[in-house]
This record gives sequence, C-alpha cells and structure tokens, in this order.
Amino acid sequence: MDRSQGHVTAALGAERSEVRLRAALEAGTYPMPDLLDVVIDRCRVEPDFYVRDMLTWAITRYPAARTVPAVIAELASVTPQARSQALHTLSKIGDGSAWPAISRELLTDTDDETARSAWRAAVVLVPDDERAALAAILATQFGRGSGDLHRSLSRALVELGDAADSAVAMAQQSVDPVVRGHAAATERLAADPESAFVFDVGR
Repeated sequence: MDRSQGHVTAALGAERSEVRLRAALEAGTYPMPDLLDVVIDRCRVEPDFYVRDMLTWAITRYPAARTVPAVIAELASVTPQARSQALHTLSKIGDGSAWPAISRELLTDTDDETARSAWRAAVVLVPDDERAALAAILATQFGRGSGDLHRSLSRALVELGDAADSAVAMAQQSVDPVVRGHAAATERLAADPESAFVFDVGR
C-alpha cells in the first residue's frame, strides 16, 4: 500500500468520502512530519462529519508542541468551519497551554457551531481559578438558538460544577423569559445530569 505523503494528500481530496476517511486514518496511523499542515488544511473544507472527526484524531497523533500552535492559528480564520474544527481539535488534544486562545469572541461567535465548539473546548481547558469567569461569559449565551444548542450550553455549564452556580442563578432573574427558562433547565440538569433536558420558557 502506498503510504507516501503525496498519496495521502491526494486521497484526502478524493471525491468519495470513504477514500478520504481511509486517508485520514493513514495520516494518523503513520504520521509524517510534513503531512500535519495538509491535514489541518483539509479540516477547513472537509464536508463529511466522520472524515472531519478522523482528521482530528490524526492531528492528536502528532506531538502537541507542533499541533497546538498550528491549530490555534486556525482560530483566526474567516472560515467558520476552520474555527469550529480547530476548537474541537484543541478539546481533544487537551493541552492547557491552549486556554488563552479561547477568547470571549470565540465563546460568543456569531456562528453557532463555532460557539458550541468553543464552549466544549473551554470547559476542557479552563484552569480552576478561571472557571467562574468562564461561566459568567457562557451565561451571556442563555436563550441563544434552540434545541441542541440550548442543551450544549447547559451541558458546558454543568461541566463547570459549583463554579457556574452564581451565573446560572443570576440568569434566572433575567427579564427575558427564554433566558430564565434556559437557566432553570440548566439548574435542573446540574441537579440530575441523567434527567431529560426540559426547557420551560414560562418559568
């Protein structure tokens, strides 16, 4: 089997998703120093979720000293998918040195998938002494979007534990009934993480 960099690079751009998936698997199974940038570049444009996830796995197979700076650079991209995939990848690498790159701008990004990925990355990377400050920023997003986005924000706040209690309690005093309902649903989820997520905007 041809595992040269040129072969993998070409396969990552193939029309069939199963070919791209195998190429991403090869990129991680047999890491080549010059292939990292190619894999990161592909994350910006790859349309298939499963291939993107394999690309992220491939990146984690490289030394964090190389991957973290390269992935952080993607956070400044004007392409939403580049930002969201980079955030997802940073959450999987789990290197705390990336924390300063998780800015308020990313946590409140106008692109829902970027913001969601930022919430997930933030709760993985945040230092203990900044958990309450992160919760305060996340609480500004109560009521945003619908459905899955509501649940994603609530789960992120639940992951912060007691550090989120004050921000969630304050949000329940909001004049906006959607914000109040979302905050109340988050409090219930924190009390019973296995419970169904019920969003009562009338509360």
